[in-house]
Amino acid sequence: MQATRIWWIVIVLLLAAGIQNSFAENWPCWRGPRGDGTSLETKVPVQWDANAHVVWKTPVPGVGYASPIVWDNHIFTATALLDSQERMLLCFDRKTGACLWSKAVLKSPLEKKHADNSYASGTPATDGKYVYVSFLDGKDVVVAAYDFAGEPIWLKRPGTFSSPHGYSCSPVIYKDTVIVNGSSQGESFLVALSCSDGREVWKISLDKPALSYSTPLIRTLAGKTQMIFGGNQEVAGMNPDNGSRYWVIDGPSEEFCSSPVYSEQAGLLFVCSSWPERHLLAIKPDGAGNVTETHITWRTKDGAFYVPSPICVDKYLLTTTTGGEIYCFDAAAGTVLWKHKHGRQYASPVLANGLVYMPNDDGIITVIKPGPAFEQVARNDIGEKTFASPAISGGQIFLRGEKYLYCIGQ
Repeated sequence: MQATRIWWIVIVLLLAAGIQNSFAENWPCWRGPRGDGTSLETKVPVQWDANAHVVWKTPVPGVGYASPIVWDNHIFTATALLDSQERMLLCFDRKTGACLWSKAVLKSPLEKKHADNSYASGTPATDGKYVYVSFLDGKDVVVAAYDFAGEPIWLKRPGTFSSPHGYSCSPVIYKDTVIVNGSSQGESFLVALSCSDGREVWKISLDKPALSYSTPLIRTLAGKTQMIFGGNQEVAGMNPDNGSRYWVIDGPSEEFCSSPVYSEQAGLLFVCSSWPERHLLAIKPDGAGNVTETHITWRTKDGAFYVPSPICVDKYLLTTTTGGEIYCFDAAAGTVLWKHKHGRQYASPVLANGLVYMPNDDGIITVIKPGPAFEQVARNDIGEKTFASPAISGGQIFLRGEKYLYCIGQ
């Protein structure tokens, strides 16, 4: 009888663990499982500092602003070793923080870049089988795939890239393809490569060369799967199966940096151009052809963002200017509800359990409860600068600072 009772306890505990794990999400790419910075998890830490609630911290070699991604017990990120000129893909153990392996994807002279960029700024992506990463080799865009043991699977050079500001490409996985934004001042393209062997599935040339570091957002909108892309001096809703356009909006200026987001409640897309002017557009995603005159619901320069991507929650849109001012909009109406000085910021916010985790460059993450007025829930400092965006998985937050990778949680 006692043995039977013990077995029942074990079964109940296993079932409870399974229920808890069923709510855990991997964070497989730039801005997480939906590409918009949102997590469905509810048991996420709200308060911490450089010591409290730090499960582990581990040194990260080199310099890089690539964000961490998480798949089960693996954490991946990218870095550059400046002395040896190697661009590296790194894998860490999620439970302990130990570096499982590091692989030199390429060794090449360091490209010209902006002082605020790095030589490893693009965030990797994984489908749970392989991990994909992109760097620049001279003028060549390099896309590579590795398995979870660190063995190289393929390496391709789908085009060239030209920019005085450097390179930053975060691959996007769609079905069995890896989509890469190769928008630049020279050759300009979008390409989809096969996940299995890197062969070209489709490639389109962009006829108005201009810089875009924007990672496309893929979402089912207006009854079809759309890839929302800011580049080619336009905003477009595209078919990710072949790169064709459903609709297009001219401009609003030449270049793009941040990623689009979509508000379910407002039914609107939000896209912002970066240079020579910043325009924030709210777009209805159900158009066909050129919809410049018909599908922009509202637009503004006030609160328009540059590098940090925005976040949507309920009726609110939160943006951050690179200079460090947070704006909260009524997403449907476009009215500014409040502004708050936050500090210089390049990383992008994330959302969990209805709270926005807003980082700044000094390594301070302010936890905000979205609403009609600014409400700070917590203010957390990891004690070092950070330019990478947070990742959330399994009730834990993963932060990459200048020197260390942190796991925050219980």
